[in-house]
Amino acid sequence: MSAPAAGGVNLNPTLADLLTLHAQPALLVPTLLIGAWYAWRFVASRRTGDGRARWPVWRAALFAVGWVLLLLTTQSRAATLTQSSMALYMARLMILAEIVPPLLVLGLPRGVRLDPRRGVGRVLNLLLDPWLALAVWTAVIVFWNIPAGFNASVVANTAATLLPGLYLLSSLLVWSVILRPLPAVQPAGIGSRGWFGLLAALPMMSVASVWLYTPRVLYQPFVNALCLWNLTPLQNQQLSGWIMMLAGLPALALAFIQLFQWLVGLTETQGLPPARPAPGQPPEPPA
Repeated sequence: MSAPAAGGVNLNPTLADLLTLHAQPALLVPTLLIGAWYAWRFVASRRTGDGRARWPVWRAALFAVGWVLLLLTTQSRAATLTQSSMALYMARLMILAEIVPPLLVLGLPRGVRLDPRRGVGRVLNLLLDPWLALAVWTAVIVFWNIPAGFNASVVANTAATLLPGLYLLSSLLVWSVILRPLPAVQPAGIGSRGWFGLLAALPMMSVASVWLYTPRVLYQPFVNALCLWNLTPLQNQQLSGWIMMLAGLPALALAFIQLFQWLVGLTETQGLPPARPAPGQPPEPPA
């Protein structure tokens, strides 16, 4: 059974309590529209063999899982408990930043034809520039996790809607650079994506380390807060650091894998003899 409420807040909610529907139209409406558009395009692709090859069912399944997690994270009662549990709040943000975006990106079909010099292709070519994506992601992580920014977001009640949206959108840019779902407008190779992933992991790991090792509560709204599950404010902050650090490990591991593949490719090409000219072509002049 749940513990009795204190000040109108149940301090020991169950998972069922946390997942109780609590609609937030600002995020619900665009989520439903995106899900409907994706389903319509996926069903249309099943009419041709080429469409089925480019858009297999497993991609749609990954997108659907990400879409459902997005709904559960933003449209549940857990979204209303920001001031009662920093750890719960950070778990929601990490789902939006480290689980939902890669699932949505992997759900995109292969071979999307875009011209990087015009229209949508030009816009995506700009937005998916690694340096722009890194700057936006770093700004979101750093500004909203320093005490002044986080305190302001909680007090102004923007932490429940604005901040999750910013985490989701900025992380979508980061994961799109790492996974490169649109090669036509993303010329980056695996080596540059690996270095990008490594740099993108540093801001989050730095913030998590501060939370883990700081001996006092950094954020004013949580100093004397009644925290869920009988945690102290300092335990809440330290648990948030563990959640953020563990959530960032898969992306960091992927960055190391990409860098390893890049290094293996470099070593394989360095030992190859120079290519011979085709029959009938003059040999290349010496360098």
